[in-house]
This record gives sequence, C-alpha cells and structure tokens, in this order.
Amino acid sequence: MDIGSGNGYPESALSNFAPHKFTIDNVECNSMEGFLQSLKFKNSEMQKEVCKLVGKAAKFKGKKKKWWRDQTLYWQGKSIKRDSDAYQDLLDRAFAALSKNEGFKKALLATGSATLTHSIGKNDLHKTVLTQSEFCRRLTSIREQLKEN
Repeated sequence: MDIGSGNGYPESALSNFAPHKFTIDNVECNSMEGFLQSLKFKNSEMQKEVCKLVGKAAKFKGKKKKWWRDQTLYWQGKSIKRDSDAYQDLLDRAFAALSKNEGFKKALLATGSATLTHSIGKNDLHKTVLTQSEFCRRLTSIREQLKEN
C-alpha cells in the first residue's frame, strides 16, 4: 500500500500532508509535514508557525532551507544532527504524538496487514528529514501497537 497524498483512502490520510493535529513538547502541529519542515528552522518561534502549516504550504515553507549542507536540524532552540540517536528519538516522539489523533489511527488501522510503502520518498538520510524506511517502519510499528490495544 503506497502512502501518498494523491492516493485514495487510507493511503492519502496517512501522508505527512494530511491534516492531523497533534502536540509535541507543548507545540501544536496541524500535520506531520508541518512538524518535519519546522525542523529546518533554527528560530523556535518560526518553528511554531511552520508546525501550524499543512500539506504543500508546509513543504514549500521549508523547501529552500539548506539544512543538508551541515546535516543539522533544530528543535526548540537546540541543534540536532540528522544521523543522531537524538534525532531518531525526536521522530519517535512525534509519531507517538501523531498516533493519538483519531483520524490518523482510523486510517492506519484501515490498512489491515498490508505492507506500507512510500514510493515518492527518498532513501538517503543525508537528503531528506524522513526517509522512506524511517516513515514506513514507524507507521508499521504504530499499527501493530494499535492492534494490540
């Protein structure tokens, strides 16, 4: 099942572009894309504004940021190296927060036991803030946890 905003349900509802609200570290996010793009901004107030964005508006807000040059992202005033355990922990916490959103949970459970893919995503962690495997692995893990509960 190929996750993407241009696909049918439930694939489109699992896209990072989908408007699912969640809160991480007392920051309100309106989509996972908003959160991910916010990580490219050093200023924490700007991050909060980017977290409110959804879909293409979020994507384009962070598109020109050249974070990959030094592989540094930011969260709440702290720099985080892209290939660090701290960054993976931040992603885990963000997806855990997202997993509390009822619309997201419903869509994820609607995938049943299908293998989740993300064909438009990148695989090189030095070129993207979330690789295909990081994304699909987290979705699959959350789905298994939801099934157990």
